[in-house]
Amino acid sequence: MEREAREARSTGRPLEGLRVLEFGHVLAGPFAGMLLADLGADVVKVESPDGDQMRGWPPFAQSDDGETFSHNFASVNRNKRSIVADLKDADDLARVRQLCLSAEVLLENYRPGTLDRFGLGFNELSARHPGLIYCSISGYGRTSPYADRGAYDVVVQATSGLMSVTGSDGGEPVKCGVPVADIVAGLYAAYTVVALLPSVRESGESRYIDCPMLDCMLAASALQTSEYWGTGVTPRRLGSAHPRNAPYQAFNASDYPFVVAAGSQPLWTEVCEATGLLSLVDDPRFESQAARATNQAALATLLQDVFSTKTAAEWLDELARRGVPCGPVNTFADVLEGDHVRATGLLDELEVPVAGRTPTIVYPARVSGLTSRLDRAPPRLGEHTTDVPLDWAPTSSIR
Repeated sequence: MEREAREARSTGRPLEGLRVLEFGHVLAGPFAGMLLADLGADVVKVESPDGDQMRGWPPFAQSDDGETFSHNFASVNRNKRSIVADLKDADDLARVRQLCLSAEVLLENYRPGTLDRFGLGFNELSARHPGLIYCSISGYGRTSPYADRGAYDVVVQATSGLMSVTGSDGGEPVKCGVPVADIVAGLYAAYTVVALLPSVRESGESRYIDCPMLDCMLAASALQTSEYWGTGVTPRRLGSAHPRNAPYQAFNASDYPFVVAAGSQPLWTEVCEATGLLSLVDDPRFESQAARATNQAALATLLQDVFSTKTAAEWLDELARRGVPCGPVNTFADVLEGDHVRATGLLDELEVPVAGRTPTIVYPARVSGLTSRLDRAPPRLGEHTTDVPLDWAPTSSIR
């Protein structure tokens, strides 16, 4: 165990040696923990005897003897270790408190107050453990009137306004197909932890991070909030179109859809030349970006009539040749089997319990001199319950 830990710390990764205790379940907390682990941190996941809820999410790999392992769980829990602790059991709780003493970072995404009830809140731990970064991800944060409410991704997508601008004009509200509220909150959490590390290590002062999913989604919606404040008009659903740019949306070729993003006057001229609609360059309805955005429905109709005459591949080749940003509307099968992920090194294989060697998307920001970290498989439930207390043996107790 200790040899494995030393090997993991000898790679030159920026967070090597950082000890992170993760009380994470489902997605936002575990995703933040995985980002820290990918950068070299020793992330220990504290799970109840029932385990993280996501362990029960399909699809599952299944062995001949009946053991199962969730691919969903594996996707956000690589490079971690897992211990099992029943916080209602006095002995287990004491062991977890000792691990808290050895951690530099505690990351959790339970409802506000949950860990406080076990004496594992920020105030109690920081009083006995100077230099602790304690990061709480929740739906609404500690000061919101909704602080006590539970929140899953879809709830935050709805509450944040995201669903009001997702979907077709005049259609029903639509949830984004990717759980962006969870992912964005996880990104903000991990980013803030890393940003605080130098000052906390220097000062020894503990810091608390209150990271609400709702606030993170609003922060990520900067264009929409600025549009509302700038115009007094609430943004609306536009399908794949853009409120301030055109043509900047999906079109149907003769075989399948593709996207054009002509976000400047020169690019617009290239689109007109490619489609043979040169008369539109001087059409007063489309003479400027603002005019095209205002009249984009009429513009889309004119372009669609032409785009439907050739295949998507033909249009993409022609537009790309002219420097116009464009791309196919891929399925995940299309993009994962395509040349981009393989050429860039984004796709690798991870050893997953039960499933064996399994494709995975590695940490996407590539750093010169470093390889992607894949030295620890997503852990079985409680796999490291014995090892971690030995590796993290504290110098004192906080019983």
